[in-house]
Parts: sequence; C-alpha cells; structure tokens
Amino acid sequence: MERLAHLYHEQGQSPWLDNLKRSYLTGGNLQRLIDAGIRGLTSNPTIFQKAIQGSADYDDQFRELVAAGGATIDHYWAMVLRDIHGALDLFAPLHQHSFGGDGYVSVEVDPGLAHDGPGTEAAARALHLQIARPNLMVKIPGTEAGLPAIQQMIAEGRNINVTLIFSLDRYQKVIDAYIDGLEQYAATVDADLANVASVASFFISRVDSEVDARLEAIGSPEALALRGKAAVAQAKLAYRAFQRSFSGPRWEALAADGAAVQRPLWASTSTKNPAYPDTLYVDTLIGPHTVNTLPDATIEAFADHGTVARTIDVDVDEAARQWDAIAAVGVDHDDVAAKLEREGVASFQKSFDELLEALAQKAATLA
Repeated sequence: MERLAHLYHEQGQSPWLDNLKRSYLTGGNLQRLIDAGIRGLTSNPTIFQKAIQGSADYDDQFRELVAAGGATIDHYWAMVLRDIHGALDLFAPLHQHSFGGDGYVSVEVDPGLAHDGPGTEAAARALHLQIARPNLMVKIPGTEAGLPAIQQMIAEGRNINVTLIFSLDRYQKVIDAYIDGLEQYAATVDADLANVASVASFFISRVDSEVDARLEAIGSPEALALRGKAAVAQAKLAYRAFQRSFSGPRWEALAADGAAVQRPLWASTSTKNPAYPDTLYVDTLIGPHTVNTLPDATIEAFADHGTVARTIDVDVDEAARQWDAIAAVGVDHDDVAAKLEREGVASFQKSFDELLEALAQKAATLA
C-alpha cells in the first residue's frame, strides 16, 4: 500500500475511498486503509444500497428503528448517518493534522432533488446542521439546478462535494459558483475562509464507456483509433481549466484571506472496459491539488502495480487534439454529457428507491 502514501507525499494527490459499509467500521478495515494512506471517503445511494441490502450488519439497528416506529426514509437516514458518523470519527485526526486539507467524508442529498435547486439547498443545509462536523462534505449534483445551491452553501461557509460533473462547460460553472460563493462568504461578519473546503467530482470511466460506444457505431478507422481517449483527455483539459481559474488577482485576493482551491476529484475511476489497464484512470490523472476516489478493487490494483508520477498536465496539447478529433468524427460532447448526467441521476435515484422499497417490505415482516 506504499503507493497510496506516495501519491500524496510525492505528487500532492489525495487518494480517497469510494465505499462505506458497517463492517468497515466494526472490523477495522477503514482504519487500516487510513493507516495505508487513504485520506478521505465518498459515499452515494448506490454504495449504501449495496451495503444495507448486501449484509446482515444493519439488521439489529433496523429492528430497533422499526420497533420505535417512524417512516422508512427516516430509518434509512438513521442507518446511513450512523456509518457517516463512524467514518467522520476515524478521519477526524487526519482532518485536524492536515489543517482541514483532507479527512473529509461525503454524504449525498436525496437524489430526487437533483433538479430542484431550493430543495437541494434546504437538504444540504439540514444535513450540515444535523451532522455538525467540520470534516463533513455534503454532495450536491452539479446539475444546472444545483449550481445556485452550491454557491449558497459555500456562501454560508459549508463544505460541498459537487458530484456528477461530465462536461468542461459545467465544470467551469461549478468553479464560478465556488468562487462567487467564497466572495459572498468573505463579505460576512466573522467569515473564516480557511474553514471552507470543496471538491468538484468529474466522473471519468463513464465518459469513455459512452464515447467508445459512439465511436464504434461510427466505425471509421479514425473513430476507432480514438477509443479510450476521451475520459483522460477531458480530465486533462479540466485540470488546465482548474489551473487557470485558481490564479490571477481575483483568486489571489481570496487566497490571501485563507481560501483553499476547489480541488478536482476524479470519480468513477474503475475501468469498465476489461481491455483497458485496471489502473488507467489513476496512473494518467496524478497531479497536485487533486483527489482520486477509488473503489476497493482499484485501490488494490494501484497498490500492487500502479505508477506514481505526475501525469495530469503532461501532453495537454495532445489531449486537446484528441478531444477535438473525437468531435470531428461525429461525437457530440454536449449530448454525451447530457445523457450521462441523466443516467447518473437516474441510477442514484433507482438505488435509493429500491432500497427504500426493500426496507419497507422488510419492516412489514417485522411488524
């Protein structure tokens, strides 16, 4: 696992875990991963569906919740938040020792609110107030409707993980929302910009899966030669946008008051195509002021045979050429991003709904 530690200490990239389940807390696995170099954690409705439906670890708590009465959705949140609190406890020392640089645990608002800006804002605020921990990040989808909620939460000094980003245009809007929010927060009494943290989660492998399918449908030699290039190329261009946005007089004024950059976070970094190396979306996206949130199998693969070297800002001009070439053969980047956003929101909503239905059925058998 030395490579995980080297990612941060040599290259300035923070590896986070993209998973959480009760046994990781009770069995010591999460603490072992922290000791090995994992510096934060992300969760989502699909992760909790697999955790709760895939084991008996939650049964005792669920029985107690059902016996006490209440709605199924309240039982869901009680189980989720027990895990979140447990993870927050384990990461608290790292958060303290890194002066708020890492040690964050992310929990997502109800995915049904993805296109409801005011609802998202209210839900994010409620989670922050309920959990009330300095190393909590609340996840807000980076939909068009989510942008005002992101800005407002930052303006209130709250940590936000912006999730489900699939396009460069949307990423720039997310950056703008963060900087605008910081400027609003800076104008308030007793604002402490050093206590505000945010990441912008760019989903990686799903881009290649969708673009590759379209390239194969086009079928020309030029199109087929571009398979497996889109996701990394877009991430490199996103990092260039990050570097440009977090520089210059406007940003320097905020930084002088203690503001931290909104780090790009590479999500969905397990390879979906077995023909691609299993560490493709780690090895090619390493650089300072970034996060890579990794599922268990990718952590194991990178720890075994990954390469620790700065790559995110290497051959960026070639990445731009590849990105343009993909469009030139007939792939509509905007349409790809729109489809992936719809599918991403729908996938999390499906997991959320299926789990609530399963819990309701289980509760009926216990009544």
